[in-house]
Amino acid sequence: MLTVGVDVGGTSVRAGVVDGDGAVLDTARAATPSGEEALEEAIGTAVAELAARHPVAGVGLAVAGFVASDRRTVRFAPHLAWRRAPVADRISRRVGMPVVLEHDANAAALAEHRFGAARGARVAALVALGTGIGGALLVDGHVFRGAHGVAPELGHLRLVPDGRPCPCGKNGCWERYCSGTALSTTAVELLARHPGESTVLAREAVGDARAVTGRRVAGAARDGDPLAQRAMADLARWLGDGLALVADVYDPEVVVIGGGVSESAPLFLDDARERYAAVVTGAGHRPLARIRTAQLGDDAGIVGVATLAREVAAGAARNGRHR
Repeated sequence: MLTVGVDVGGTSVRAGVVDGDGAVLDTARAATPSGEEALEEAIGTAVAELAARHPVAGVGLAVAGFVASDRRTVRFAPHLAWRRAPVADRISRRVGMPVVLEHDANAAALAEHRFGAARGARVAALVALGTGIGGALLVDGHVFRGAHGVAPELGHLRLVPDGRPCPCGKNGCWERYCSGTALSTTAVELLARHPGESTVLAREAVGDARAVTGRRVAGAARDGDPLAQRAMADLARWLGDGLALVADVYDPEVVVIGGGVSESAPLFLDDARERYAAVVTGAGHRPLARIRTAQLGDDAGIVGVATLAREVAAGAARNGRHR
């Protein structure tokens, strides 16, 4: 059975046809519109494009936002138009197929557990380092959602009291020190204190500090830029501290590091592992989680939610036969 997974992000809608082995066979993409109706039309169009080329049986949507426990409603998505919206039912009517929703980090974690870096782990956590931090926890292969379907918001663990302000309303959240955005912020702060240490980044920052993106800092670090390497070392330290908190609470067997920043893992992950091993409670006297980079990359959310859609479509087919 083929199904479609759709990664509904703040800038783009990415859809893919996925088979039972987790392989993405075909893709479609569109820019993310600002309004609800336009967004749902864009999703429907992408699905229809793929359904015209493949015999697909169901659709899954991976959403960066709060998804209700029944996986039918988007409660809140900070970068999308939906607010308490019955998205699954609306899209199902458009495409004529069963539709299921899932938080994008949960979807990625499910894919990594089924096909990737967390395969077979009894307790596995995913930490997705991107613009912010997305988090997911699997226990015996099942997503832990909390009482209201919004757990675990790992990116908003407070690591630094009275630290950098976060759009969530708090200060000092983990993602303000350990993400692509944080990498940029750290580099700009270092440039202000040590303007002569990086001619490359200083030249780019002239007139507009937004030019110093996390991706650009990582590239400069790979090229040996000392200030960029200091920013990367800072990220590694905060990643290790945050992973220690995750281990203190959940004691995972495996932690998968995903998201766009994980592409630069050779620059920071070994240092983060060392920091984590040094500061976790009971350091030296407990088993440590295996910390791995994600194997499925940007396709993880699509693969994970398409796998859920396959299960829902199979159930709908069985119920239809019984009727």
